[in-house]
Amino acid sequence: MPRPVAMVTGPTSGIGREFARQLAAKGHDLVLVSRDADRLAEVAAELRERYDAGSEIIAADLADRTDLARVEARLAGSERPVDLLVNNAGTGQKRPFLENSVEEEQRMLDVLVTAVLRLSHAALVPMVARGSGAIINVSSLAGYLPRGTYSAAKAYVTSLSEWADLTYRDSGVRVMALLPGLTRTEFHQRLGVNRQAPRWMWLVAERVVREALTDLDKGKRISVPTRRYKMLAGVSKYTRGSLGSLRRYLRLSRK
Repeated sequence: MPRPVAMVTGPTSGIGREFARQLAAKGHDLVLVSRDADRLAEVAAELRERYDAGSEIIAADLADRTDLARVEARLAGSERPVDLLVNNAGTGQKRPFLENSVEEEQRMLDVLVTAVLRLSHAALVPMVARGSGAIINVSSLAGYLPRGTYSAAKAYVTSLSEWADLTYRDSGVRVMALLPGLTRTEFHQRLGVNRQAPRWMWLVAERVVREALTDLDKGKRISVPTRRYKMLAGVSKYTRGSLGSLRRYLRLSRK
C-alpha cells in the first residue's frame, strides 16, 4: 500500500521541520518546499535515514509568483496526490509599519496570505474531487490582537481556515488553523523576540506539532496548544478592541 503524501512549506527549521519529522514518523512521504535547496536536502536525508521516508524537494520562493505556480502545479497534479498540506512558511518584520518599505510589507503579505490562499485553492480542488484530504494552516494567536500587518495577515489565515472547514468538511476534506503562541524557533530569533518575552510563555515545536496533529485527528477546526495558551486565546479573542484585559491576564499569570 502506498504511503500517504504530505507537503510541508518552510520545513527547514522550527515548527515546519517538526511537522516533517512527525509526519515521516507516522508513515508519510514528504514534499518539502523552501527557498534553501541545501537545507531541504539535509532534511530529506534525515527523514530517509530515520524513518525511511521518501522526500520530493521543491526549492521555491513563495513570494515569487513563478515559483509559487510550480508548487501549485504539484498540488494540483494527479500523480502521487498530496493527502495533507501544511502551510507553514512564514516571515515577519522587525520594524514598525512605517519604517518598512511598502515592498517589504508586500513580500510579507505574499508569503503569509497570498501563498496560503493559492496553495489552499490548488490543494482543495483535487481533495474535494477525491472526497478526502486535509490542510493545516499555521496561523498565530497574534491574529486575535491588533498588532500590525503580521497580526492582520494571521487573522486572514485563521478566518480562511474556519470558513474552508465549514464549507468542505461534508465533502470529506478537513481544514484546520494552528494558532501557536511563542515557540522557540529561528523565526523568533531573527525577529529578536527572545529578549522580550518571559520564560513561561515559550513553547517547544515538538509539543506544538504533536498537539496539532492530535487536534486534526479529533476534527478540531482551531488548534491552540497547551492549556495556558487556550486561556490566553479566550482572553485575547474577545478583547481585540483593548489590550488592557490581556495585559492584566499576563501579569496575573506570572504571579
